[in-house]
Amino acid sequence: MKIYKIVLAAIMLLGFYSIALVNDSTSNKITIHSIGDSTMANKPDPDKNPERGWGQMLPQFLTGDIHLENYAVNGRSTRSFITEGRWETVLENLKDGDYVFIQFGHNDQKVNDSSRYTNPHTAYRRNLIKFVEDSRSRGAIPVLFTSIVRRNFNEEGTLVDTHFNYPLEVRLVATEYQVPFVDLQYQTELLVESYGIEDSKKLYLHFAPGEIEYYPEGKVDDTHLSVLGSTQVATLAVEELREQVPSLIDYLKAN
Repeated sequence: MKIYKIVLAAIMLLGFYSIALVNDSTSNKITIHSIGDSTMANKPDPDKNPERGWGQMLPQFLTGDIHLENYAVNGRSTRSFITEGRWETVLENLKDGDYVFIQFGHNDQKVNDSSRYTNPHTAYRRNLIKFVEDSRSRGAIPVLFTSIVRRNFNEEGTLVDTHFNYPLEVRLVATEYQVPFVDLQYQTELLVESYGIEDSKKLYLHFAPGEIEYYPEGKVDDTHLSVLGSTQVATLAVEELREQVPSLIDYLKAN
């Protein structure tokens, strides 16, 4: 009986030690902390849900030497991400050498929602600067991203911008504060245009009634991404990161 207890205790100790090693290994890795809205966020129920955020697809492009924490959440703007305490949580977990991927804009436009709306030239700009300066104060490296485009073709077949001055402010802050910058707005414009008016529906959530179980009544959504769309956007993001953030190259899988 004593031998059994000793063996059991040894097994439990070994298990605790292994868990501690795994946790320590993860905590010591360089980490990418992504913050943003629904176009970047992890989506639930992936076995049934056809929607994905592009940040959800990033791990497949990363080596095992870097860790990803996706803090992006549906419906958040720079304002609400801060006021809800989400940015403070990210800050508490930042360490020297980490990266912070920053992509907002879709919900900062919600002029009828005072808890989310930001003026692009004032509050939105200041919030971006806050993310940059706070990240750097912890030794982390901020990377700014413009918003991905909505599928918004006019009657003449022209893809029309819906984000107005928000991407402009991202570009200005990136330039003024010398922040690595990924222009996902431009890259996704090219992507959507290359697919054309009809085929670009595959990049977003377009389903006829009864086509899939998750949307029995159908779905027409030109903002949020399908598995194909999110994978394509993540691919574009990684290609740009190779150019704009050379320090990340060793953590990105070969093409």
